[in-house]
Amino acid sequence: MPNPSAHNKPVVLMTMGAQARSGHAYQVMTHKYIKPLVEISGCVPLLVPTCCGTEDLEQYLDLADGVYLSGAGSNIDPALYGQENLTPEKPQDRDRDLFDIPLVRAALDRGLPILGICRGMQEINVALGGDIHQKVYCEPGYDDHREDADDPVDEQYGESHHVELVPGTWLAELMGQPSIPVNSLHGQGIKTLAKGLAPLAHAEDGLIEAIHAPALSPFLLAVQWHPEWKASENPHSIKLFTAFGDACRRFRQQVG
Repeated sequence: MPNPSAHNKPVVLMTMGAQARSGHAYQVMTHKYIKPLVEISGCVPLLVPTCCGTEDLEQYLDLADGVYLSGAGSNIDPALYGQENLTPEKPQDRDRDLFDIPLVRAALDRGLPILGICRGMQEINVALGGDIHQKVYCEPGYDDHREDADDPVDEQYGESHHVELVPGTWLAELMGQPSIPVNSLHGQGIKTLAKGLAPLAHAEDGLIEAIHAPALSPFLLAVQWHPEWKASENPHSIKLFTAFGDACRRFRQQVG
């Protein structure tokens, strides 16, 4: 007999990003972000192009039980948080910026669960009025959180440092320990945390590495590291993606 629940999984929006290949413009999403959503969270990904504007944003949200904002190779346009561009050599994806920022606000208005990774965490902060250190590695007191591009990919995504979980928070309780090891592949990070957001974890140098929005959302989790990398082999990643999937199922049941 078929399992009825297998045909009633939560639908999660994943916004894609721009990539140029051989003179053509592509919209892309990396497998490593999709697979844990399917295999651990138990959700159905709905890949959303960001190159066509926001006219259909609300219709996409009508289909959704959650929103998942991935990392990407591009940086957010600093003009969107009131700064000049200090990294002109880095790619930007303004179409994604201008789609994801209203998406975050609209998803919060609907009470949708939100998961953000790396760039996704920074998007959430900017959407709600916060800003970004464009070069964490140049800021006094902070470490260099970038990967070595010459290393094999497994080394780039290997454990780099620990994050200290804020005591008494739901994330600390979920992990069951005061700190966890994480990878580190980012040159930018949160500078001023937006109103309504609160930290869940800090790097050893004090940089905010995980956030939630206890006054704004029943479930918002965003992290600066990359839990999607070989997620099924990492017990901490499994807990994160399971928690997000459970939140999406709760939302689907409530609206259903």
